[in-house]
Amino acid sequence: MARKRTTLGKWTRRSFLATAGIVGGGLALGLTLSPNRLKMADPDTAEKGETILNTWVKITPDNRITVLTPHAEMGQGAGTGLAQMLAEEMDADWDQIQIVQAPATDAYTNSDLGRGYIVGEGARIPAFAYPMLDFAFFKISENLVGQLTGGSTAIRLTGHHGMRRAGAAAREMLVKAAAVEWDVPAGTLVASKGTVSDPKTGQSASYGALAARAADFTPSLKPVLKSPDAYTIVGTSRPRLDLPGKVTGAAQFGMDVTLPGMVYAAVALPPVLGARATAVDQSGLPTGGGVGEVVNIGRAVAVTADSYWTAARALEALQITWDGGQPDLSSDTIRAAQDADLTDKEREVMDRDGDVDAALERGTPISLNFSVPYLAHATMEPMNCTIWVRDGACDVWVGHQNQIMARNWAARRLDLTPDQVTMHPVYLGGGFGRRAEMDVISIAGAIGDKIRQPVKVIWSREEDMANGAYRPAILSRMTGTVEDGKITAIHHTYIDADSGMPDSERPFGLQYDIPNRNIARIKCPSPLPVGTWRAVDFTQMGFFHESFMDALAAEAGADPLAFRLDHTSDPRIRAVLEHAREVADWETTLPAGHGRGIAMVKSFETIVAQVVEVRIDAGRAVHVPRVTSVVDCGRVINPDAAEAQITGSVIFGLTAALYGEITVANGQIQQRNFPDYDMLRLANAPVQAVHFMESDHPPGGLGEPGVPPVAPALANALFQATGERIQTLPITKHGFAVA
Repeated sequence: MARKRTTLGKWTRRSFLATAGIVGGGLALGLTLSPNRLKMADPDTAEKGETILNTWVKITPDNRITVLTPHAEMGQGAGTGLAQMLAEEMDADWDQIQIVQAPATDAYTNSDLGRGYIVGEGARIPAFAYPMLDFAFFKISENLVGQLTGGSTAIRLTGHHGMRRAGAAAREMLVKAAAVEWDVPAGTLVASKGTVSDPKTGQSASYGALAARAADFTPSLKPVLKSPDAYTIVGTSRPRLDLPGKVTGAAQFGMDVTLPGMVYAAVALPPVLGARATAVDQSGLPTGGGVGEVVNIGRAVAVTADSYWTAARALEALQITWDGGQPDLSSDTIRAAQDADLTDKEREVMDRDGDVDAALERGTPISLNFSVPYLAHATMEPMNCTIWVRDGACDVWVGHQNQIMARNWAARRLDLTPDQVTMHPVYLGGGFGRRAEMDVISIAGAIGDKIRQPVKVIWSREEDMANGAYRPAILSRMTGTVEDGKITAIHHTYIDADSGMPDSERPFGLQYDIPNRNIARIKCPSPLPVGTWRAVDFTQMGFFHESFMDALAAEAGADPLAFRLDHTSDPRIRAVLEHAREVADWETTLPAGHGRGIAMVKSFETIVAQVVEVRIDAGRAVHVPRVTSVVDCGRVINPDAAEAQITGSVIFGLTAALYGEITVANGQIQQRNFPDYDMLRLANAPVQAVHFMESDHPPGGLGEPGVPPVAPALANALFQATGERIQTLPITKHGFAVA
């Protein structure tokens, strides 16, 4: 089965630069024809009285500043961090800042993500070519990025390379406006807390009062940015701007959408992967009582009604005939195929240095096989999409991780142009990569196209669990040798089941200094639909690498943390590990039946070391009383939000390591709801401590880097407590229970 379509596409430096060559070549004929990226905006986004200063900033006469963000809000708080970065450079009054999600139109394509990914601030780009290349990145991003929320890119790319620039450009425009108004040199004026003032004359004006005149100026694409020493907003814990509406209930999620004339649709999806509905017996369907139409689109069957409850009950009365698919597929057959491929299939070398074979022959190799299971996203808000299809137009209300790509997808499926599709962004009740997929929009669009009235399509928990885009299950074989307390060689072969992560970003490389290494993958496409899952391949490789590091440390008779320090010269990694040793009480003795494990993973330009403590109770019940995280994510934008991201990541990763597993038998997913795909609860959640390293480095990601170290740190702690080496997840497969 082909993997489901994802919008976290294969955007790489090579593909960006190749496309830039095409676009740039066309623009080179007339550099002055390149539009100014920051002047692009949809006039319709300005409400009555508002002035658009540049793409990402608009302002009212009473000084209310709105920051438009090209990222979805799914609980990560990125919108507030982006607003802080813009407001800092704008010298705005934080109390006057609000955020909205940018419209899903081409003008709000997130070109800053692409630009930042490749060239940063573009310091090495000649000034005369900068407008052309900046516009080129915009055109490239239309097809490759859209409004992607994923890959921990919001702060480290959009914020660092885009929102700072937008804020600084807006400040320069406002100062110029005041200079013209007062007939004084702009360099003599001061901008602070939403006001421009002239120290010599005492004149001052609010940003709101100057906005209309400022909008006449062209935003600088390379404005002067503030020194971090002058920051007053960035680096402080500002309350999240999205929270008041969530507390009062005013915030709108997909499940909250209601429209005049709207009906609800419950859907039945194939019980066997890949099957299609060939017949629907409606003889048992109740008549009246609010039940509407039965819609068979092949890949799904839906019933519409005046409420979801009525639609779901009516759906149960249908007798659906499903044909085709993969009825012989099982977890055992998938595992057997990967086992065979791991042994026999051709390998593709991803990283090689030194003479691994010679080094392995000199020592006594140890070899371990690891495996990780399929995992579901299990978002708290069920999958849903409200759509209204009519002649020449379509409106879509959906919480999605890429609104522009979702618009384009809906347009293609409904034979419309993108301009005929209007997206209405709503909050996401959890995403983790699941809401980057297009399946919910495809099915809702097909239903809406048939009934031609507003319809809210809701997937039950059971349908979503059994029809997800899972994190791939893969195998790994690692062999290594240790001499005189140091690793001399590592050979690693792993299955690559294609999670959608581009090769240029995959974490196949070892994070330590290993003189002889050979890292190879074997392509083995997954028969189950797979997609991006929070922290993607780092969660798999992190488990393999950090579990094996502990095994090699044991072979060397070394302390696991000291062993890691002995194998890295990276000053940032060393500092994180040293701090972890201190704050996690690493060197204190634990009672019998207790264990303490460490793991360190660098992902998305952020280094995270975690120390997990375990206690083994009667009946092999595992209790995790404490998790300590030490994080170097570069400059921290909002300390409170940053800590929340790490603590949430620990719960997410720990849940997967303790319980998480999707299995298949007779072509059917066996897990249907939370009773058989369990979650960590408050009663067994650990006490957490999060420590951030002081850093002047640019910000790294934070939405995902806290996930990968959790599982190996837990497994390593269990080894310390029991002497058992965990090579397969979840830990319940080894006779452990969760206390």
